[in-house]
Amino acid sequence: MNNTRNRHMVKEYTPARVNGIAGTLFGLAITAASLGEVWLALNQAPVWLLILFPVGMSLIGVLLLIALKIANQWEKAVVLRFGKFRGLMGPGLFWIIPVVDTIAQWIDHRVMVTPFSAEKTLTKDTVPVDVDAVLFWMVWDAEKAALEVEDYRMAISWAAQTALREVLGQMDLADILVGRAKMDAELQRIIDERTTPWGITVQSVEIRDVVIPQELEDAMSRQAQAERERQARIILGESEKQIADKFADASKAYINNPTALHLRAMNMLFEGLKEKGALVIVPSSAVDTMNLGGLSGMVSLAKNTPIEE
Repeated sequence: MNNTRNRHMVKEYTPARVNGIAGTLFGLAITAASLGEVWLALNQAPVWLLILFPVGMSLIGVLLLIALKIANQWEKAVVLRFGKFRGLMGPGLFWIIPVVDTIAQWIDHRVMVTPFSAEKTLTKDTVPVDVDAVLFWMVWDAEKAALEVEDYRMAISWAAQTALREVLGQMDLADILVGRAKMDAELQRIIDERTTPWGITVQSVEIRDVVIPQELEDAMSRQAQAERERQARIILGESEKQIADKFADASKAYINNPTALHLRAMNMLFEGLKEKGALVIVPSSAVDTMNLGGLSGMVSLAKNTPIEE
């Protein structure tokens, strides 16, 4: 990010920007000076003319090279005259007076993108987080951007970073993880309030990534797993309760119908005994209830039950 900022600074503070038209006119002036000197020499012109003509043409070429400027459609040139603000020039072709006028900055009016981050910043619940974000902004008043702040690109980067740290310190980690849209809006409001006096407006702020310590991430994973297990146990308990309710409803049907209860018990016993290698242990009270003739009757029933291979 520092390299990007340095490149922007070089672009902004380089007044000697030569355009193609000025370069072409300078080349034509130098060519005319050379050809004119040869022509004057062949026609035996006075010595003073041989000296003044090429010097004059060269000065005209240098004047055109320095004075003629072109601003692109998306930019404005901040022109100072004897150090005082003269005005904004461009877009298109314009002239300045060499030595008297200087171009302090070229202001870009397009939407700019500035990445910024906050490392090891404590949240409201004292959790250190690393947050990366992107700021979209543009210059709406080139005069203020050039005169009110020394380096508006660096200033907006620092303003965004400090605003991010301020917002993180007022929010819990859970709110940061689930409420990014709210955090984006709050950051945009804070940064825009700070940059408006500089002639800069903030279009939007977007949080790219939130990194938490690995130990906390593992703890949150275990917590989420425990929460899922708790929910599973609750669902299982609810299912058991529903099953018990169904059994209670079924028992009401057998209260006044012992024959139906007896047949149901016989069916359950049969289902258990027909399984290959199955061993069914039935309490004696249950055997008496089903009138199976005691344990011997159970054994006899087991022996006579066909076992499927």
